[in-house]
Amino acid sequence: MRNLKLLKSLRSSELQGLGSPQCFCVRADSGSLLVASQFSITEFDPRSGQVVCEASLTEDGFLPEDGSGVVVGLQDLAELQSACLATAGGDVVLFNLNSNQMECVGSVDSGLTSMSWSPDEELVVLTTGQETIIMMTKDFEPITEVGIHQDDFGEGKFITVGWGKKETQFHGSEGKQAAQKKLQGVQPAVAWDDRRPRVTWRGDGQLFAIGAICPQTGARKVRVWNREGVLQTTSEPINGLEQALCWKPSGSLIASAQRHPNKHSVVFMEKNGLLHGDFPLPLSKDQAKVKELLWNSDSAVLAVWLEDLTAGEDGHVNTYIQLWTVGNYHWYLKQSLDFGRDPQKAPVCVCWDTERPLRLHVVTYNWTCFAYDWGWTTERSPGVDSADNASVAVIDGDKVLVTTFRQCVVPPPMCSFELQLKSPVNQVMFLCRPTLTNQIAAFTLDGHVSLFNQDSEERVNKTTDGFEAVCRPLDLQKTYRFPVPQDEPLALRQLLWLQDELFLAVGSGLLPASSTLMILHPGHDAGDTLAVRSQVEVDGVVVSVVHSAQTGTVALQMEDGQIMKLLWDGPEASVKAWCDSSGCRINFPVPCIQTSLCSIGGTESLLGLTDRSRLYAGDTELASNVCSFAVCDDFLLVTTHSHSCRCLQLSALTVTGLQAALASDGGQNDETLRRVERGSRIVTVVPQDTRVVLQMPRGNLETVHHRALVLAQLRKWLDQLRFRESFECMRKLRINLNLIFDHNPKVFLENVETFITQLDSINSINLFLTELKEEDTTSSMYPRPDSSPLQTRPVSAQKKVDVVCDALRSAMESMDPNKFCLSILTSHVKKTVPELEIALQKVHELRENRPEAPGSVSAEEALKYLLFLVNVNDLYEHSLGTYDFDLVLMVAEKSQKDPKEYLPFLNMLTSLEPNYQRYTIDKHLKRYKKALVHLAKCGEEHFPEVLHLVKEQKLYSEALRLYAADSPQYKFLSCGYAEHLMEQQQAEQAGLLLWRCGELVRALQAFTISSSWRNAICVAQQIALPPDQLALLARDLAEKLTEQRRYSEAALLLDQYAKDCEEAILALITGAVWEEALRLIYMHSRQDITETNLKPALLEAVNTQTVFLEAQVATFTRHRNRLAVVREQKEKARLDMLDEDGPDCPDVELYSEASSAMTASKYSQSNSRISSRSSKNRRKAERKKLSLKEGSPMEDRALMHALGEILSTVDKMREEVHGLLTALVLFQFDKQAEKLQLAYEGTLQTVEAAVPEVWPEGLQNNHAPVTGPNSTANSIMASFQQQRPAAASQPDAEIPAAPKMRNGVKWKLVILK
Repeated sequence: MRNLKLLKSLRSSELQGLGSPQCFCVRADSGSLLVASQFSITEFDPRSGQVVCEASLTEDGFLPEDGSGVVVGLQDLAELQSACLATAGGDVVLFNLNSNQMECVGSVDSGLTSMSWSPDEELVVLTTGQETIIMMTKDFEPITEVGIHQDDFGEGKFITVGWGKKETQFHGSEGKQAAQKKLQGVQPAVAWDDRRPRVTWRGDGQLFAIGAICPQTGARKVRVWNREGVLQTTSEPINGLEQALCWKPSGSLIASAQRHPNKHSVVFMEKNGLLHGDFPLPLSKDQAKVKELLWNSDSAVLAVWLEDLTAGEDGHVNTYIQLWTVGNYHWYLKQSLDFGRDPQKAPVCVCWDTERPLRLHVVTYNWTCFAYDWGWTTERSPGVDSADNASVAVIDGDKVLVTTFRQCVVPPPMCSFELQLKSPVNQVMFLCRPTLTNQIAAFTLDGHVSLFNQDSEERVNKTTDGFEAVCRPLDLQKTYRFPVPQDEPLALRQLLWLQDELFLAVGSGLLPASSTLMILHPGHDAGDTLAVRSQVEVDGVVVSVVHSAQTGTVALQMEDGQIMKLLWDGPEASVKAWCDSSGCRINFPVPCIQTSLCSIGGTESLLGLTDRSRLYAGDTELASNVCSFAVCDDFLLVTTHSHSCRCLQLSALTVTGLQAALASDGGQNDETLRRVERGSRIVTVVPQDTRVVLQMPRGNLETVHHRALVLAQLRKWLDQLRFRESFECMRKLRINLNLIFDHNPKVFLENVETFITQLDSINSINLFLTELKEEDTTSSMYPRPDSSPLQTRPVSAQKKVDVVCDALRSAMESMDPNKFCLSILTSHVKKTVPELEIALQKVHELRENRPEAPGSVSAEEALKYLLFLVNVNDLYEHSLGTYDFDLVLMVAEKSQKDPKEYLPFLNMLTSLEPNYQRYTIDKHLKRYKKALVHLAKCGEEHFPEVLHLVKEQKLYSEALRLYAADSPQYKFLSCGYAEHLMEQQQAEQAGLLLWRCGELVRALQAFTISSSWRNAICVAQQIALPPDQLALLARDLAEKLTEQRRYSEAALLLDQYAKDCEEAILALITGAVWEEALRLIYMHSRQDITETNLKPALLEAVNTQTVFLEAQVATFTRHRNRLAVVREQKEKARLDMLDEDGPDCPDVELYSEASSAMTASKYSQSNSRISSRSSKNRRKAERKKLSLKEGSPMEDRALMHALGEILSTVDKMREEVHGLLTALVLFQFDKQAEKLQLAYEGTLQTVEAAVPEVWPEGLQNNHAPVTGPNSTANSIMASFQQQRPAAASQPDAEIPAAPKMRNGVKWKLVILK
């Protein structure tokens, strides 16, 4: 749905010469023209208007001096820096463009009728006056010479397999009479045919076709030859085939013209010579002749060069050129160039540029040269409000096809309505303003502009056949005539409709490299002719003009990429340079074929797209793979060659941010990115809507709802409390309905009644409730834009689903509980803990008190709806839990249950006492706590069942609360609970239960087992045990405490209750409790024990501690040295890998200090299959990983763990060493004490000094950049990259932290210094 828009035209009239031009071509390297006449060959630069070189063709006798000579072919040979020229006299001349020397490289006596070079300039085909073909190489060495007219069909002759005669075949729409139809003879060529052969090459140079007059029939026939000069196929006999012939460069079709009895058409042939499609020319049968057909280099445009057959009153004929394009198998007439009736202004040569596909060159008889540059454009309405119809206008000859995409999506070539005009349309435009933009203006070939608008009168929206009209067509309101110069076609271009009766047009300037901008409006005395209000001359050729409907800015782009701003709203128009906020000038680096004004981050910018798919914002390149773009309101939409469509909010981004967003690949929930078919182009975006219309490469249309547009529109609607539109859009486009609440929870809760009123649909409310989830969609699925204000959630202990359900239910119950009955039930069921009992109770109330209001829901309907939401078995169980048998029966009847299953059970329940009945139901539903409560109310006769239930379900605590503390049931339950605790190895708690319920003997046993000696002594004294038994009990308890290394407590029992002071002192000496042992020695006057036991124990303790400290220091030193070696090896391995594999190596992180994976180790994969199903297994796996064996993958971590344990052990010895030193000094063992103190002090110093080495300060962080004279570029880059957080290769092996030293604990004795 694109049009051809004239970007610029260059008219050069400086070239003059003898005679008239006969052939011309364009030099690919310089862009200059080579023009040959009957007297000379001239190289002319149309940009500067200068003749580069010129050589005579008559001086050397290549052409006669009387001007009767004819040049039949001219070709630029870029590789040879020459031009090849062929004359009708038979000479082939090579003209050197550097030396201006001419050389005749061959001559044919019979003369030449045409010359055609292959696209690769390797072969040349000449047709002679004897109707033969001469094929030569680029060095003019003959390859073959054959006759044009061959009797054979060619190598591609069709094969007949003999499946019946033609008369018996199916003839389609022609009917059966076609079987008896006799073939008529082919009519000879028309009288005006120049009878010259036409040669055309396929784009790849492998085949060429020749159209020539057949001697037998006198009609044109086309033959296809291969590169070796071998005939391939011959066309079928075609009546009315004309002289024009051109092979489509893409290779699919050969275009020619055919005159039918009732129409004039351009027809297409396949390489096998059979016709394949056509399109009619908008001409009557004998109105004009097709002189030539010319495909452009990318096969997108077909130029038809026409000339009237009938002369006008002045005796001259009109000449014009039409440009046709195809889409969806329909041919559109996009541009028409009328050269008038002046024979001197008529084209003599026409050709497309080989380098720029949309540049057309024309040379007229009076030596005037024209160069027209077109560009593709989509004419869409610029409105931003909902009244804009999102119209797109497509030019098709004298019609404008308008499609209003807001109302309907009509695939081309169909449309919503057509605008018929009197002359072919060359440009169409919309009124440039934000509102009321459905008006269209069409600029036609005859220089008129027609304005179309909707009729202000109200019309019936139904057609005569009763169908409703989707959109109203536009009516012609006014027609104005432009003051168009008559000396050239398409003198005005880049038209803009600025205001109701104000237009902007661009024309050629006084100089070739200048342009004139004209502001036109209806004159007071000029009738329907527009007058120039003001005009301004611009230095440079204007190639695009764009207008912003919001700001009124008009931006101009020159052919060199300069950007200018037109100040048009004053009495005199003026132009100034486009500058940024700092005053610096901004230009496009390269010219752009599509431009658009927009506001990026609050700054107005000009976007431009080049023919190389590069998108620019001023002088900044945003992306390099853009297929198309469009600006709609605050969004930029871009389709790329990588199958994606981007939608970015311009107000939230800067130019740099826009560049980064287009370069990113997009995350999982990136709403700005959508996958589309490759080559998709944006046709239009419906304003204030979510639809984006794309056109596929095949021509068909697709409408997509881009997620970014959808979410932006939804946020806007939700801010405006338009809940119904939001809901319908979200349901249609499958957007999670949680967004309605998550967008702004506070506002939603404040407007719940508005939400219910707008939806006004039970089904819609139920759908919303059933989709509720705890997930916050604004932080997961649909992240908020960076520019949007953050909406804080209300602080509540309740969960989101419960809050919404409660709020909706409260509102619905206050509005109309009967109408919203089903939704109220849904709000109960969908809570995080479903309130099924309450829902069932409401259903039961409906059954008991049926509401009389119209539209109310019956109990049966409500129950059926509940069964839809909840599993029938769950609902049956919950109904049974209400103890309401009517409700149970109602649910059971609606379920699929067999009455034989539930009726006997219900009958049995009804026969029971109420409490026992509820107990039975609760036990059936496995609600054992409730069952226990009801069973306890049944009386003492059911206490055995209580005891059984408590023991079976272990409900001891609950059962104790149900009975008085002085009741026998309480004692039974306490004893049972105590037995259970004993089984669970909780003997002390069991003893407490037994003690308080009076079971003192069993309590004493429990306390003795648990070593709770204080409680045991209390119970024993309460029982009043005899002294000997109490002493025996104390000895048993002391023995247990000694086994548990609780020496002080054991000594207390032995001293106070067993009355054995010696055993108590010995226990204290064994436990190294020196001070307490001395106290008992002196209290009981047992100084003999000091000599016999205490002093030897002190000396033995000194030796033991000294040996232990020496062992710890040795182990600590060994581990520390090994750790240094391991770290050095890993650092070396890491740097080696950096140098070998570079910074992108994925294994570099494995060799950092924060990791421990040594890939060279045989243990590197040893623990990969360790299961972590339990904490025991995890601990076992950790111990197995932290192995101190040399070469293990976690050796450095294991060494650090071992060193930390040694440090902690040594630090904890402070109190123990202090007590031992005190006792040694007391008994004058000063040397031993000094030795121990020095040894311990040295040990502490050793481990403290190693802490910075073992646990360096930056160990938890990644490496600092590796730099220095020995570093490489790869290692430095990798080390910088390594500073970013990376996933650890062994996440479960954490780096142990350094233990804290208790330096505040005083342990040293000053007297030993």
